[in-house]
Amino acid sequence: MSVVEQYARAHVVTDADILAQDQDAVPVVLRYDPESDPRSVRLGLPGREAHEWTFSRSLLEQGLRAPAGSGDVRVWPCGRVQAVVEIHSAQGVSVVQFETKALMRFLRRTYLAAEAPVPH
Repeated sequence: MSVVEQYARAHVVTDADILAQDQDAVPVVLRYDPESDPRSVRLGLPGREAHEWTFSRSLLEQGLRAPAGSGDVRVWPCGRVQAVVEIHSAQGVSVVQFETKALMRFLRRTYLAAEAPVPH
């Protein structure tokens, strides 16, 4: 089984967005390692203080169809072509908006990686 790593463009939503509506998308890393944790995915944000969160792969999948949440993570569809991942932590709330097709492509790749035969 191999690690799946996919870069996606996403908008990180903050209060500052009210003043700068044309903020560019940032590169976000989606990661899945079936050997270390086959039920979870990781989401990594760039920056000086890079953040990475781990949450259930099934939560991500459910949240693309209807609002879903577990613990500090919530995922929901936003219109027809976008999805939102909201993460609560001691540092505050991070809201990341993705194109749904990027998350669906990532999920497809994770299921293919989990089914891949182990080489001998």
